[in-house]
Amino acid sequence: MTPLISVIIPCYNQSEFLEETLLSVYNQTYNNWECIIVNDGSTDDSETIAENWVLKDNRFSYFYKSNSGVSNTRNYALDRVKGNYIQFLDADDVINNKKLEISVGLLDNSSAKNEKIVISNFRMFSENQSKSTKPYCVLTNDLFTYDNLLYKWNETFSIPIHCGFFKASLFEEIRFPENLTAQEDWIVWIALFKNGSKAIFIDKPLALYRQNLKGRTSTKSLHDDQIKAYKYLKTFLNEDEFYKLSIVLISRYYRTQEEIKRRLRKVKSSKPYQTGLMIKKVLKKTGLLKISKSVFPFFLKFKAKD
Repeated sequence: MTPLISVIIPCYNQSEFLEETLLSVYNQTYNNWECIIVNDGSTDDSETIAENWVLKDNRFSYFYKSNSGVSNTRNYALDRVKGNYIQFLDADDVINNKKLEISVGLLDNSSAKNEKIVISNFRMFSENQSKSTKPYCVLTNDLFTYDNLLYKWNETFSIPIHCGFFKASLFEEIRFPENLTAQEDWIVWIALFKNGSKAIFIDKPLALYRQNLKGRTSTKSLHDDQIKAYKYLKTFLNEDEFYKLSIVLISRYYRTQEEIKRRLRKVKSSKPYQTGLMIKKVLKKTGLLKISKSVFPFFLKFKAKD
């Protein structure tokens, strides 16, 4: 008997991508799956698109709930899965049509006694899947350890959640942190590997990650969520782990600030900057600066010294 795979798709106002995402599930070469679509209070056409797929194929199921964030939405779906395995998929991403078949073949195997996760590589795309580009980080098998996930996440690598494929039993105790709107994937990956989970790595791009400039990880709230994630980790890391993580994050922040300062000094020493600065000083002395600001926005980029 072939095991059932539960595909979880949370969606919030991503109707322009949802059709393509659901099609990538429908086109899977592995047939024994259920797809749970949870609408997190969308105000666009997500409901219509989802309901059309439910009518087309009864392996799709659809739920609507009031808006409460992606973590709560995934947890809502986790409470309703029937499968032996779980595939997470955001409403703007897609998976290769053989991802489920390859992944379940590796885990549903007598030789895979300790491995409970399959992680595949990925590529990036914007609009056209056939014009995908290299991923934003290089995934390798040696990265998938508890220490690397805890201390090197967002610096050396991160793992899009749909690169993963999981035994459902892993989520009997683990849930996504609902007080975060970003970095929630990091928390879950850490929790999974802290429990001793091991992964099988497929060095093939079986997941496609959409570069969506309107996405939630492009917002200004990302920094706040990194701080919230750090505070959240304090609740289940031991004292030594939390201390080491604190040092790592402080050092990383310091290096970032130094790099920003270096680049700023380089810009200020460039000829275009110095020329603009000189022109702005002349305009200020002649009383024309106020007029020039409305006529030539270019000059607003330069900060004149008194």
